[in-house]
Amino acid sequence: MGYDISLAGAEDIDAVAALLQANAPSNGGALTGEFPRDKVEKMLLNGMPVVVARKEGRAVGVLFSSAKDNPAPSVRAMLAAWPGQADAYVYGPACIADTERGQGLLGKLYAVLQKHCAGREAVLFIQQTNTASIRAHERLGMHAVAEYVFEGENYFVFSDRR
Repeated sequence: MGYDISLAGAEDIDAVAALLQANAPSNGGALTGEFPRDKVEKMLLNGMPVVVARKEGRAVGVLFSSAKDNPAPSVRAMLAAWPGQADAYVYGPACIADTERGQGLLGKLYAVLQKHCAGREAVLFIQQTNTASIRAHERLGMHAVAEYVFEGENYFVFSDRR
């Protein structure tokens, strides 16, 4: 069975929060930070596109975007290292369910996001130890443009612009 991929709406909050929290550090995941429902609701309803993939009625992938005025300290640290172009947007977090990894789902989510952010630079951060995410984003044509340290962890800033 294929994926149903579309922009997320309020009806997706609970499923997306469950997917993100399952991959948060408290559950052994590689995402930066925790994702309680109220935080996910604010992220999902921030006015920027959020793309969700569903399979058999459950969220199996999500890719967020937000404006550069994002108040998250991790995002501010990234933008201090690489602000991107004037109209750049913050890409992420991206999360793929462990059952769907390695099947090209991130690329499908990114393709939908690009349609909604056409011509704009995507700027994201990846922890330097997260080699799977680094490789996945390099396959999308993204590359490291800067490095920084946040809360004792080393990060790369990635961009989809050359």
